[in-house]
Amino acid sequence: MAKSVKLADIAKKLGVSAVTVSKALSGQKGVSEEMRGKIIELADELGYKQPSSNKKQQSSKNFSIAVIVHERYLDKYDSFYLRLYQKIAASTASMGCLSMMEVVTFDAERECKIPMLIEDNKADGFIIMGKFSKEYIFNINKRVPQAKCVYLDSSDARLNVDSVISDSFYGAYYLTNYLFEMGHREIGFFGNVMATSSITDRYLGYSKSLMEHGEERDTKWIIDDRSGESGCMYLPEEITLPKILPTAFVCNCDLAASALIKRLENEGYKVPEDFSVVGYDNFLFPGLCDVELTTYEVDMDEMVRVCLDILIKKLEGVPYKSGINIVEGKLIVRESVNKVESDF
Repeated sequence: MAKSVKLADIAKKLGVSAVTVSKALSGQKGVSEEMRGKIIELADELGYKQPSSNKKQQSSKNFSIAVIVHERYLDKYDSFYLRLYQKIAASTASMGCLSMMEVVTFDAERECKIPMLIEDNKADGFIIMGKFSKEYIFNINKRVPQAKCVYLDSSDARLNVDSVISDSFYGAYYLTNYLFEMGHREIGFFGNVMATSSITDRYLGYSKSLMEHGEERDTKWIIDDRSGESGCMYLPEEITLPKILPTAFVCNCDLAASALIKRLENEGYKVPEDFSVVGYDNFLFPGLCDVELTTYEVDMDEMVRVCLDILIKKLEGVPYKSGINIVEGKLIVRESVNKVESDF
């Protein structure tokens, strides 16, 4: 019978301690990525079997999963991410897994402080929810092995990470097409174009529709919905409107749409009688908007299902669909769009 390979055998060949080998094979911190790669490669070559591998296989339903989110997304009225987390918590509980959430403050992001759940390796897997600054996300990416992480509602091609996002591009494209179908030709976009990858995709979908309908983008109708510095959304009175307005607006989310509608109402206008407005998400805090909003519904249940499916498969070491996973939604037509007469 062939002699079983031990941690000490791998350690001796690479000139490191058995503790270092153990940390590398179990995904713990304290080992450089270069050395971790060498250890894993040699372990495979020698046919090393981790003693706990069978145990892990049996207890795959007992993973602990940490969700990391920025405080900017947990505004009193902006609870889209809280709802996402609630769905994650419910799904993980039904699978026998434990979920937890850590909120990253503005100060922590600015100082590049790694979340404690990551720093102390408190979870088996991690879900990074929403956008963070480039420096911060690069720092997180260095600390969390890709085999233990999925990005939800954000993506970054520079990092080559696995992510799950809604179909922002075609969602905004369908919304803009609908406005054209309702006779509108002068259509603005409400949202900071480069604030998040999702908003960028929605702007590009909006732009595609304009081009296909022979309309040029008018920069004065690309209106900021939030602070470029903090990323926090403007209150209605903080929104700057151009002197000449389009007849319709595509808003990057329902919360932004509600703020824009309130701003227009403060100017004495009515929606949809004077201006048509569409949102995105089909999720809005009750009481924020009296107008029934036409929007694009994000399939949160499917996003959570796909995200957890990928993460669990990664943790179990089984094949999964890597890269960017796009989840389709659907157009929801309500009362915030008025049909106008058009010569086209």
